[in-house]
Amino acid sequence: MRRFGLHCLLAAGVALALAGRVVAQNGWDADAARLEAAVAASPDDLRAGNDYRMAVIVAARTDRNLVKYDRAIAFFEKLVTDHPTAANAHLNYGFAYVDKIPAAGAITQVILANNALGAFTKSLDLRPSWIGLYTRGNSYLFWPRIFLRTKYGIADLEEALKMQNAEPKRPYHVRTYVSLGDGYWKMDDLPKAIATWKDGLAAFPDSAALRDRLAKQGDDLQKLIDDSYDPSKRVDTSLQDLWTNQ
Repeated sequence: MRRFGLHCLLAAGVALALAGRVVAQNGWDADAARLEAAVAASPDDLRAGNDYRMAVIVAARTDRNLVKYDRAIAFFEKLVTDHPTAANAHLNYGFAYVDKIPAAGAITQVILANNALGAFTKSLDLRPSWIGLYTRGNSYLFWPRIFLRTKYGIADLEEALKMQNAEPKRPYHVRTYVSLGDGYWKMDDLPKAIATWKDGLAAFPDSAALRDRLAKQGDDLQKLIDDSYDPSKRVDTSLQDLWTNQ
């Protein structure tokens, strides 16, 4: 998922500043507990869960401690157990698995990715949303074609595109065009991929991701897309754009 789905430099602003204070000042355990208490008090608050995960990522990267990812996964597992109808809690639960993927071994990465899909699906079952459809659809694209999941990713992304076309245009909607085109490309439908990327560029002419795809072909295009779905590279799972680009 590059940025929920796209490359990660982490969220700017509140989440990053808060994460810095967590690591630098008070010690991880105490501040993590406070963040968790805030999320537990409002389990369906997408932003609170997102800010907690961003703090976890910063803390884990600072001391290279994978236990912090495990703590976040365990926290969200308890949260969705205690609040099974909180769709956004399930969504953040899925992202907590994704957050650990680049730091894990190959076999563990598959397990984490599969668990993430389960959490995203539960969120969508509870409450269909653009972010849920985009996230699950983009997640399917990370799976090699031998797993036969690319078609499910395309189906989700097509639904996400329909949903966003019925809403006011948001800057983050460009991601659907990027990923949907990538899905078509992965299914060897280059004409449809190019048409999708062109449609996206018409709507979002400043998109470097779309311009790069349309400027490349052959092996160069394959390398670009392969690099975009490399599980060893951190995915930006920050949802900050959902409330900052309104």
